[in-house]
Amino acid sequence: MTAAHLDPSRKQDFVFLTDITDGNPNGDPDAGGMPRLDPGTMQGLISDVAIKRKIRNMIGLMHAGRPGYDIYVESGIALNAQHNRAYEPGAAGPDATEADAQKWMCSTFYDVRMFGAVMTTGKAEETDPAEAAATDGGAAPTKSRGRAKAKTGKRKTAGRVQGPIQLTLSRSIDPVTPIELGITRVTPTRIEDIGVKETEMGNKHLLPYGLFRGEGHFSAPFAQRTGVTSDDLDAFWNAFTLMFDHDRASGRASMALRGLYVFTHDNAFGRAPAHQLLDRIRVRPLGDPNARKFGDYADNIVIDDTDLPDGVTLTRLIG
Repeated sequence: MTAAHLDPSRKQDFVFLTDITDGNPNGDPDAGGMPRLDPGTMQGLISDVAIKRKIRNMIGLMHAGRPGYDIYVESGIALNAQHNRAYEPGAAGPDATEADAQKWMCSTFYDVRMFGAVMTTGKAEETDPAEAAATDGGAAPTKSRGRAKAKTGKRKTAGRVQGPIQLTLSRSIDPVTPIELGITRVTPTRIEDIGVKETEMGNKHLLPYGLFRGEGHFSAPFAQRTGVTSDDLDAFWNAFTLMFDHDRASGRASMALRGLYVFTHDNAFGRAPAHQLLDRIRVRPLGDPNARKFGDYADNIVIDDTDLPDGVTLTRLIG
């Protein structure tokens, strides 16, 4: 029997808790790499995009080479090049419709199937008018010098897919205290600076500690449209629980998943409003920006799993 949280025909809503010690969970490029903040409350923020990136990376590690588990949003690869693949021989084919291309993209790319994608970009192919005329049975001009190629080929697009999994911003429970540290390096960057500079200066941004709460949703009707399977959900939850263990960097060496709580409904559309279920997972603020470890919140995490609505189950994957 398939576990409830692995059944793609059921609606799911979930809460996750993450924390970081002496690190930067999600730098803001518009603020020089400082941790993202809500300036009104000084609570820390982690974008949904950052979490999805970690999941994509983890899926790529765990399922490299597995059919149907390619990653669409991949570093160093143009998005147009990815959905152009749908029109290649052996895929949907050169004469595929946009709907055919979209179906192939969903079956091939895990993150398109799960998160959705906008695949409406892409230019029409440039075709030589003489070649086009010959192909259509017309007489090709005898002179072609200086003739511009016309965009007569079709645009290789794959439409827009709304994915079944959506994540919110994660917000720290209490205000956080960003710190900027000066660092030095004994090796200069430029060859000509050898013997001139003894050190080079830099900086590093961090939070001494922050505990963050985020939410997510899984829509069964959208999952049916994109072809999500039980194996896909199993891969998602595994990637979610392991993603921080394989995303270590000097700026986030101690980031961890502290809680993952999944409410699963017994139908596709839900037995209760999502917010009523997610509000059952609460972390009471300390009211003190000087928290320095997860243990400081040990007595402040409240999980109300009593009297759940009929047809709703709670699965604790972490915590």
